[in-house]
Amino acid sequence: MNMLAKRIIPCLDICNGKTVKGIEFLNIREVGDPVELGARYAREGADELVYLDITASHEKRKLFTGLVRRIAEKLNIPFTVGGGISDLSDAGRLLDAGADKISVNSAPILDPGLIERLATGFGSQFVVVAIDAREENGRWQVYRNGGRIPTGLDLFGWAYEVQERGAGEILFTSMNHDGMKQGYACDELARLSGELSIPVIASGGAGAIEHFKDVFTRGNADAALAASVFHYGEIGIRQLKTCLYGENIPVRFI
Repeated sequence: MNMLAKRIIPCLDICNGKTVKGIEFLNIREVGDPVELGARYAREGADELVYLDITASHEKRKLFTGLVRRIAEKLNIPFTVGGGISDLSDAGRLLDAGADKISVNSAPILDPGLIERLATGFGSQFVVVAIDAREENGRWQVYRNGGRIPTGLDLFGWAYEVQERGAGEILFTSMNHDGMKQGYACDELARLSGELSIPVIASGGAGAIEHFKDVFTRGNADAALAASVFHYGEIGIRQLKTCLYGENIPVRFI
């Protein structure tokens, strides 16, 4: 097992400037202010944060940079921003506003060369490629536009291509597990971690501390992303890290 510290990453899905949460990418409801929630997670010991404007690509609009600027003013930990990023100017705008990394999902599916341009322009460590995939009849198909549009791409083939084009990290969300709180897609994560040389962030399915333990041991993920268990206070970040540390899983106490 990779002995680098495993990262705990709260995810804040943004819709109309508010933090929201859904189940299997549907049934969206508001859960709070993204700036205040992010600041709270930083105080509680989160390693990083991810902010995703979940309707930007589908609605063909740009992510709200003013919000990113406000987040940057409040945070003392790295944060990633995604949603509606389709060219280098979008990425540069977000970097200038204070984001540490950008996450792209739909745009590189339509234009794979975007990954290379972003990696060349800003460095691979700045580029996270998010992959949303659903298991269908034994095959994991990649979706775009917030899980709305099937692409025909295979999860593992696309993940490898993304790495070869220069992505610094992959954020894999299992659409089957998203919001279900039954655990992460550990088998698929273990395969991704085994086949790739870049870090893999797990997303979709966290419902209990045991799920985080599983995703780091059985799934061999480098980081675990979760939303509702943190938003609704079901799991405390410091409590989670203390339990993981007790299981000999390396974590960083901030």
